[in-house]
Amino acid sequence: MYAVVRRYEGVTDPAEAGRRVDEEFVPLLRQVPGFVAYYWVDAGDGVMVSTSVFEGRDGAEESVKRAADFVREHLASLFPNPPQITAGQVVAAG
Repeated sequence: MYAVVRRYEGVTDPAEAGRRVDEEFVPLLRQVPGFVAYYWVDAGDGVMVSTSVFEGRDGAEESVKRAADFVREHLASLFPNPPQITAGQVVAAG
């Protein structure tokens, strides 16, 4: 499995961002081959973190592209800063 973690800082309206991600982005992400799970976390103080899990690297890389496109097209006003992205193979899970 592969995971991608994206950390967004300076989110201007976390509640609206969460609604849009849940209603609009998650359905798109579920269509990516190898999709396993997705989590969107409000860490407070304008910080939000997403974790995407896929069966393989290709799905994880596709999720990065789809997330960038979605943010640019639908969330640019809420996400003034580019995310910090960390991706890699899952080596332990519980």
